[in-house]
This record gives sequence, C-alpha cells and structure tokens, in this order.
Amino acid sequence: MDTRTSILVAAAELLAASPVSDVSTRAVCEAAGVGAPTLYRHFGDKEGLLSAVVDYGFEQYLAGKRAAKASADPVKDLRDGWDSHVAFAVRNPAFYRLMHSPAVTTPPDAAAEALRLLTEVLERCAAAGRLRVPPPIAAQMVMSANVGFALMLLTQPDSYDAATSTRVRDAIHAAILADAPVTANGPAAAATQLAALLPESTSDSLSAAETAVLREWLARLA
Repeated sequence: MDTRTSILVAAAELLAASPVSDVSTRAVCEAAGVGAPTLYRHFGDKEGLLSAVVDYGFEQYLAGKRAAKASADPVKDLRDGWDSHVAFAVRNPAFYRLMHSPAVTTPPDAAAEALRLLTEVLERCAAAGRLRVPPPIAAQMVMSANVGFALMLLTQPDSYDAATSTRVRDAIHAAILADAPVTANGPAAAATQLAALLPESTSDSLSAAETAVLREWLARLA
C-alpha cells in the first residue's frame, strides 16, 4: 500500500470510529505513520483529505461494477448487482459509511457513474420486456433501497442479515420487474420496452422531432 492510500485508509477508519464523524489531521498522520507535511503535500488540507477519502471509496466500489460482465439474463445481472453492492459495504464498512454520509453534501462524479451503470442494466431489462417502469425511475428506487439496506446492515448487524437483504431485494425487484415479457403486462410495460429499444439517435424512419414526440408519448404511457 503506497503512502497516499495508507493515509486515506487511516482517515476512513478514524472517521468511521468517531462519534461525531470528525478527525484531526494529527490523528490521521499518527495512524498512517507519516508527518503533517506529507499529508498536506498529498491532499492540500483537511477538506481535500476528506474529499479524497470519499472519492477513493467510490473508486473501489466502481472497480467491481466496471469489471462485471453482462450475461444473457439482465434480471440475473440486476440481482447480482444488489448482492455485490451489499458485499462491498460489508467488506469496506468505513469507506461505505463515508461514501453515504450526510456530511457529503456534494456527491462526487463517481456517484453519478454508479447510478448510470445501474441504469444501463435496467435498460437491458426494459429491452427484454421485463421492466414495469422507466429505467431512470427504477434505478432511483433500486439504488436508494440498496444503499439504505446496506447502511442498516452496517449500523445494526444484529438486526439485519443476508436473508433480510434477499427479501428486501426481491421486494424492490417485484415492484419494478414483470414476471413475463411485457406482452402479458399491459401498455405501460410495453411502452417501457419500446422506449428502451429506440435508437439513441434518429434513424432513416424517424426525424429528430418525430423521435422526440414518440419518446414523450412512451414516457407518458409508461
């Protein structure tokens, strides 16, 4: 582990153990075994250090998400994504608490990427005819539930376990997923599927204006 990472890990562990979610740079230096000049050379000041700790946590999380290979079954990938999210939180409790701390008033760009990667999986579910609601809405539902459960698991481990995670996951997925392709689930689900299958850009069949109108109609139906 290099010096910069050692400082980040030390800061995360101290912050996670702090009852007021705060820590001094002196304590971080002592825990990491470095002098204050080294810390300030890497991070500038305390605010820069805390921001870097959050960024580092998200980068560790995203490394697994980026490496995940899509299977032929997007619903399975969605389930696996929930489970890997919870597993990351359990393996990295200090970083995870910081990543989703109320003190982080400006989410890093990595948080938006995490939501985008989830949305891409849900778009595949929609294209397969398995999504009841538009992918962006479904992504917000899944992410908020996933983060909420993971935090409860970390703060109250005696009350929550893997079985609870599965039950919460399946309940959320039941609310957004169709049991069968959308042909059996009404116009709203069919509109969601068609919207997912539309090309990102205009085609030879539709102009830009026509594509925009079609997307608006499908969004209303969904």
